[in-house]
Amino acid sequence: MIEEKRQTPVRILILALPETTPTALYGMYEVFSSVGVIWPALTGDGEIRPRLDVAIVSEDGKPFTGALGVPINPACSFADSGTADVVLATDLEFTAEFDPRGRWPAVTQWLVDQHNRGATVCSVCTGAILLADAGLLDNHEATTHWGACDLLHAYYPNIQLKPERIVVPVGEEHRIITSGGTSSWEDLALYLIARFCGPAEAVKAAKIYLFGDRSEGQLPYVAMGRRRQHEDAVIADCQTWVAMHYCEHNPVSQMAAQSGLAERTFKRRFRQATGYSPMDYVQTLRIEEAKQILETSDMATDSVARLIGYEDPTYFRRLFKKRTGVTPARYRQRFRAVAQI
Repeated sequence: MIEEKRQTPVRILILALPETTPTALYGMYEVFSSVGVIWPALTGDGEIRPRLDVAIVSEDGKPFTGALGVPINPACSFADSGTADVVLATDLEFTAEFDPRGRWPAVTQWLVDQHNRGATVCSVCTGAILLADAGLLDNHEATTHWGACDLLHAYYPNIQLKPERIVVPVGEEHRIITSGGTSSWEDLALYLIARFCGPAEAVKAAKIYLFGDRSEGQLPYVAMGRRRQHEDAVIADCQTWVAMHYCEHNPVSQMAAQSGLAERTFKRRFRQATGYSPMDYVQTLRIEEAKQILETSDMATDSVARLIGYEDPTYFRRLFKKRTGVTPARYRQRFRAVAQI
């Protein structure tokens, strides 16, 4: 489910308690703050516009030391928090003998109030305990860290635990979401970005932070960098032309002819201005377009090859794997999965 497009940033509040551990808290804060900011800064693709307004909230809003001795400086208190679009309870540190029932009355009441006002309330890992104690998970499916399952079974028997699942959205309009072990915050973050900002933004976040299976290295995540600024007007005109005509036959020869320069001079000036050889530049544009098509459609690989300017699909597959480290089919599998979270 993707929320309607909106001009104002989506407001996300991340709940911090003395028991809160830092990884998911600060990881989600960074990732959400980067949406609409880092991608255009890195690639020049689109305008810089923050899509998510994220803040850390606590009961009294005062700085404190969280679990593992990490300092936490909330932006606001419950009283000053207003109404959020999304509230996140991240993982908590606790012992095996811990009885959570009634431990955080102000916190659980705030969670219920936010949910009643329309917020989507989420948990990471053992943060599910907070949602359970607030009664938000009663008679719902939920997930958490496998190590917390016995505790939840013992104290909150009305919850239908699904520890094998990573992200479990339930309730009216899926406004209650739990996620599994500590690192599942990455999956929850992508889910929320896709839901509130669109699948394309989730794919961008996955590429920036290398979320997902990294066994094939970094190449699958790499995007074309921001266009280098230079003052060679002839080469700039060629770049503008090829951005619209890279799929044509012999685009390098056509650029050289359009420049009015001798071929060797054109190639030297192009590399000097852009950092790419003309052919490498064209191939990079073509592969970036192929990625977009693979991420957003079911078009056959051979058709993708022809659409971006390669009549030989076998050559396209070899080039694509050389550039990205994976085949077109594998690339589609990885990033369509992100977009469809």
